[in-house]
Amino acid sequence: MPYGGAQQQRYALMEEEAIYSFILDLFHPDSREQALAQLAKRRETFEDLAVVLWNSFGVMSILLQEIASVYPLLDSELTNSISNRVCNALALLQCVASHSETRLPFLGTHFPYFLYPMLNTTDNSKPFEYLRLTALGVIGALVKQDCPEVVSFLLNTEIIPICLRIMNHGAELSKTVAIFILQKILQDDYGLLYICQTYERFFAVITVLENMVMHLIDTQSCRLLKHVVRCYLRLCDNQRAREALQSCLPNPLRDGSFALTLKEDLVAKRALNQLLVILTEGMNPGN
Repeated sequence: MPYGGAQQQRYALMEEEAIYSFILDLFHPDSREQALAQLAKRRETFEDLAVVLWNSFGVMSILLQEIASVYPLLDSELTNSISNRVCNALALLQCVASHSETRLPFLGTHFPYFLYPMLNTTDNSKPFEYLRLTALGVIGALVKQDCPEVVSFLLNTEIIPICLRIMNHGAELSKTVAIFILQKILQDDYGLLYICQTYERFFAVITVLENMVMHLIDTQSCRLLKHVVRCYLRLCDNQRAREALQSCLPNPLRDGSFALTLKEDLVAKRALNQLLVILTEGMNPGN
C-alpha cells in the first residue's frame, strides 16, 4: 500500500476511535459538553456518524435530555454558552435526520416534536436566534431528500405556522431555512394539496410570501427571492391557486423591481419569467 494510503487509513482509524471515545464521554456529565462539541465538529467528516449515534445505546436519550434541559430557560434569559451546548446536540440530530438509514426511524420516534418549544420562541437575541436556526436545520435535514413520509408527518404538526412566522419575523438565515422547508413541503403532491385545500391555509401562505417580497425590495437577497419564486411556481400547479395568483401576485415581481438582483442569477431569472408567463397566459406548467 502506498505511504499516503497507509497514512490516510491510520488517520481514519484514529478518527473512528476518537468518535467512540467521545460517545462514551457523553455518559459522564463532566465531559458531556466537550464531547457534544467534538462530535458536532466531526459530523461532516465521519460519514456514518448518524448510524453510530442512532445505534449506540442511550445516546438519543442523552441528546433528548440536553434539548429538554433548555425548556425552563425559553421564557427567560438564555446565555451563549447554554445555547451553544444545546445547538451542538441539535447538530447531531441534524446528522441523524439527514442520513438515509436513520431518517425514518428517527421520524418514527416523533423526536421532531421536542424541537417545537424552541421553534416557537420569539426572542430575537443571538442565543435564541441561533437555537431556532439550528432546530430548524433538523427539520430542513428531514425534508432535504424528497420523502412523502416526512411531509405527511410534518403536516400533522404545527410546522407550517411555525415556518410562516419565522419567514415573517426571523433573521435572514432562519427565513431561508424556513422557506426552504415550506418549498419542500409544497413540492410534495400531498403537501401542495394540503396547503391549497382550504382558503385559510392558502391565504396564510401567500400573505407571508407577499410580505417577504415587500421586504426583499429593500434587502435584494437573491437567495431568498429564489425560494419565494419557486414557492409561487409550485402553487401554480394547483388550478385554483394559479387562478388566485393571477390577480394577487405582488407587483414587485411583475414590474422589474428585482431586475438588477436577478441579473446575477440566471436560474432565478428564468424561474420568475416562467412564473409570469404561466400567470399571464394561464398556461399549465405541465404543458
